[in-house]
Amino acid sequence: MPGYGLAPAEAGLLEWAWAKERLAGARNYFVATVGAGGRPHVMPVWAVWLGDVLVFSTDTGSRKARNLAANAACTVAIEGADEAVILEGDAVAGIEAGRMDAFLAAYRAKYDFELTADQLAGVFTVTPRRAFGFIEAAERFGAAATRWTFDA
Repeated sequence: MPGYGLAPAEAGLLEWAWAKERLAGARNYFVATVGAGGRPHVMPVWAVWLGDVLVFSTDTGSRKARNLAANAACTVAIEGADEAVILEGDAVAGIEAGRMDAFLAAYRAKYDFELTADQLAGVFTVTPRRAFGFIEAAERFGAAATRWTFDA
């Protein structure tokens, strides 16, 4: 993670493909949002990684949905810290029309669960602006901790 004091850029940092594999393979994701008073809120969700975005569904009345309606900024982390991937970005309500079928098929295959029309009202798409990857093993952490930054 250049600038973090761990290793220079040429030290064998993690490839983005490594992070995408973990984003696609995770079962649970923790979504962190901020309420109107600045109070943080973290909850697990089921989600699908669709190439370059993370898509999840939540009840439209949930605290995370209300928080995101007021402030789209969020952080999402996959479960487990042994090979962690953390995304920072904005969660936008809805999904591109051309991606809905892919999302539904991937969600059904991953969770053996069919989203209802009501549940689709609470779909959010997170486009990462920055991401972090860590391998917990002490011998790898200093050389593998990686930050990726994406065009906004």
